Amino acid sequence: MKSILNISKGILSVALISVALASCSEDVMDRINKDKDHTTSVPAKYMLADVITATAFSNIGGDFNTYFSIYVEHTVGVDNQLANAETRNGEPAASSTFNNVWSNLYSNLKNARIAYRIASDEVTADYTTKGIAGVLAAINSALIADAFGDTPYSQAALSELDNGKPQYLNPDLDKQEQIYVAIMKYLDDAIVDLPKGDKTNPIGSYDLLYKGDKAAWLKLAYGLKARYTMRLIGRSASKDDDLRKIIEYVDNSFTSIDEQAAFAIYDETNINPFFDFQWSRDGLAASKSYADKLIERNDPRLRRVFSTGQNFSELGVSDQITGADDAKFDVSPNGTGEPVKYKYNTPIFVYSQTCPTLLMSYHELLFLKAEAQARLNLKDDAAKTLKDAVIAAIANAETGIQAAFKAPTVMAYGGVVETTKAITAEEASAYFDKSVKPLFEANPVKEVMIQKYISFLGAFGESTECYNDVRRLKGMGEDYIKLDNPYKFPLRAPYGGDSVSANPKIESAYGNGQYVYSDPVWWAGGSR
Repeated sequence: MKSILNISKGILSVALISVALASCSEDVMDRINKDKDHTTSVPAKYMLADVITATAFSNIGGDFNTYFSIYVEHTVGVDNQLANAETRNGEPAASSTFNNVWSNLYSNLKNARIAYRIASDEVTADYTTKGIAGVLAAINSALIADAFGDTPYSQAALSELDNGKPQYLNPDLDKQEQIYVAIMKYLDDAIVDLPKGDKTNPIGSYDLLYKGDKAAWLKLAYGLKARYTMRLIGRSASKDDDLRKIIEYVDNSFTSIDEQAAFAIYDETNINPFFDFQWSRDGLAASKSYADKLIERNDPRLRRVFSTGQNFSELGVSDQITGADDAKFDVSPNGTGEPVKYKYNTPIFVYSQTCPTLLMSYHELLFLKAEAQARLNLKDDAAKTLKDAVIAAIANAETGIQAAFKAPTVMAYGGVVETTKAITAEEASAYFDKSVKPLFEANPVKEVMIQKYISFLGAFGESTECYNDVRRLKGMGEDYIKLDNPYKFPLRAPYGGDSVSANPKIESAYGNGQYVYSDPVWWAGGSR
């Protein structure tokens, strides 16, 4: 796999010409072997524009999010590979399933590390850019570790070569626990570096998230500290201390939806990856187990978040479903539905062509804080935070819903027909008081986690974080999120096929792939 092995392009092999040039001096050979067509050193800001884009579009919004949405029953797979994933027919265990995102992640981590090294130069002194690179390296490292568990890291995706060659042809697997040590160090260093500013090459418009706003990146770094500290809570040696740290980190992070880390550059041609997949493949349907949770709570989102499949009626491409009593309400059973396109409703978000991808949302932060407070038995504080989280989550959902109604490509075919009114903050508040609060009083942590689960459906790329939550809770013996699929639940993602076939160490760890059903990752109670 090129991205892991750090193979640089454009370098001629000395071995192929050694006979013909046997009499040449070493200096001559060095000149011959030098790549003169590509820049060898550029300001880090130019690289980070690509790193931000790949992190959002390919790694957060791509295959992980699509498949994991099926695993956690945000959606149901009804066609081809996704139907196989629904019934665990090869796809969850096959090394080909996540091969593309495997390669993308390692390639992107390598680029983030290169940018980090360039910005670390004491003469250049681009500290804010270095901090941004560190935050992005942390995010991509966590995506790798969370999905694959023990995996190549310290010998993979390196920022430097050894005399123009990869340092490790077959990198060792690092323990997930050690990868998390590196993740936290990236974030701790970023928290120190970000406020210092850039001396030579300020990132400016190449920062596609915050335009070089160091305070905004600092808040994201603190938010990620909260996320990853909670990820490890089942392994914590001092849970109460770490829960208090999570509250502190959240208090240093976003204070509104406007501050969340939203990759919001999608338009008619640069399209949201969730929309892109469904518009071209139509492999996802609405989930019955997800709908049941809304019905149980009389959740107002029930009238907003489902639509018919592409029926191209006289009114438009699709009609918004008004609720469970709508004659067109038809969601797919989990694991036992028919693998047929267009039969069932879909989440309305499959039409959200211009919806942003979220590297981290404001509502996620609030749910983290509410969970920490609930686990510390700060019940009144947790209730207040949870109410704010629910209101923020509903507001965020409306952003995605409006993106569906305004999708340029869909509108060209008649659009999605809006049949219900948007949910206001006042209605969301009343919903919490009437429906959520009693369930919270009965079991605070459980309702926090279910509300968080509900909030993560969308085109925002948050199903991956939901998958991490479900596995974390399972590892702690807290099966709060009821899933209905009768087939085995995948506990992790399999290694990418390129490396399974090329690296004997990964081939051995992969085996026949069935470990994805039996071996939780380390932070979820497993050993690897």
